[in-house]
Amino acid sequence: MSPFRTRFLPPLAIATGATLVLGLTPAVAANTLPDGPALAKQLVKKVDVNGVNRHLIALQRIADTNGGTRAASTEGHKKSAEYIATKLEAAGYQVTRQEFPFTYSETLAEKLTAGGANVPIIAMEYTKSTPVGGITAPLSVVAVDDTSGCEAADYPADVAGKIALIKRGGCSFAQKQQTAAAAGAIGAIVYNNTDGDLNGTLGGPENAVIPTGGVTAAAGAQLATLGGQNVTLELRTFQEARTSYNVIAETKTGRKDNVVMLGSHLDSVPAGPGINDNGSGSATLLETALQLGSSPKVNNAVRFGFWSAEEFGLIGSTYYVDQLTFEQQLDIALYLNFDMIGSPNAGYFAYDGDNSDGVGAGAGPYGSAQIEKTFVDFMQAARGVSLEGTDFTGRSDYGEFIAVGIPAGGLDTGAEVLKTPAQAAKWGGTAGIAFDPCYHQACDNLGNIDRVALDRNADGVAWALGLYATSTESINGVQPGKAKAAKQKAADRQAQRNFSARAVAGDPHALTA
Repeated sequence: MSPFRTRFLPPLAIATGATLVLGLTPAVAANTLPDGPALAKQLVKKVDVNGVNRHLIALQRIADTNGGTRAASTEGHKKSAEYIATKLEAAGYQVTRQEFPFTYSETLAEKLTAGGANVPIIAMEYTKSTPVGGITAPLSVVAVDDTSGCEAADYPADVAGKIALIKRGGCSFAQKQQTAAAAGAIGAIVYNNTDGDLNGTLGGPENAVIPTGGVTAAAGAQLATLGGQNVTLELRTFQEARTSYNVIAETKTGRKDNVVMLGSHLDSVPAGPGINDNGSGSATLLETALQLGSSPKVNNAVRFGFWSAEEFGLIGSTYYVDQLTFEQQLDIALYLNFDMIGSPNAGYFAYDGDNSDGVGAGAGPYGSAQIEKTFVDFMQAARGVSLEGTDFTGRSDYGEFIAVGIPAGGLDTGAEVLKTPAQAAKWGGTAGIAFDPCYHQACDNLGNIDRVALDRNADGVAWALGLYATSTESINGVQPGKAKAAKQKAADRQAQRNFSARAVAGDPHALTA
């Protein structure tokens, strides 16, 4: 899941978190599938967590033998992509590999010293680098409002030559650092507006102006007391133009003008193997595709996207959507996204398609609310799990799909945000610990998966696929069987025209045709 990096927790903290959270999910009482098509019910039975786990083992071994990572453009990613592609080809799917360019970025140093102490900081993706040893300058505290640091008027008159401290919210990180730079700041520190680490991206190297990093809300509050004092900021990254590729697979059967699309990103961050983020989503989609088969009895074609370079700013999925014509975009009935569905301190979330939570970006395109309800109803009835909404924040590969009006939805189990006491009481696990304590770290390995959560979410994936492959009428009004009926009607009309033409021409066989 993008944005991008966190730092390592001490080994003891990781081990303690894993011990506390694994296996403590409450028992499930419900086990009744909602009303739905036979295909959905069959897939829920056929998609088994053991099959998903086998693919996770494969991804772990690929990472272990390729520098510990599966980041886009690395050998680890290439072998992961070929593992997926060759299995789908062997199953009979129509598979394409879509290459695209991107800027690879890897953090070399991230350090902040203030008030005589080291403050954990995370370099924003595509940040400008400081010199080795960093830059030392007075800290300028930007006043807090709903759009802190978004407008030129937010900055003190004497910010020039200083490092600006800015609260998150109101506009993009890119806009904050650009506005700070325009006011004369030589660096920017953005602090979170919620619990947990602040991972961020500037969206692309073209947006970067000054060195910019993110810190927690608690660190920001402490730094705010040091206004005017010198701080030293060192943020250095390695950047290089590279290429990577998406893997796209589609069934041979079903309508091609009303495609049900499911996607997950296959790449990890450079720091680790990415088994939860996002081996969990990719392994689940692969197993679901294999159990569905390449020529299922479906009304709508099913397409799977295994995206690359998500961790560098949703590059692969954005490229895919942008290469489609408007008519080709219309052919996609809906898009389902699965990014991190096995977090070890798992939460249970569905994208808030109807904006019932009233948080952040608002509702998704028409049809997104219905998708959310599909997941909520299934997980409650079939697995006894009450889902919470999660905002369309733009952090994953649904971003460009909803930007062009394609309805979207999906499931996830949480990343670096801390689980609340209420959530721990509802779902199990441990309050005050991140949903994934190994988010974007080397410890995101096979030991970083809650297989109960993975199993439940895999069932949700299978159910939604089977439901919408059968009919998307609730999403876009397209009725199943209409295409076949229309095709037969057209054939009947053509046969009648042929008969009439032969009769007019005096064909003696016309009356018996």
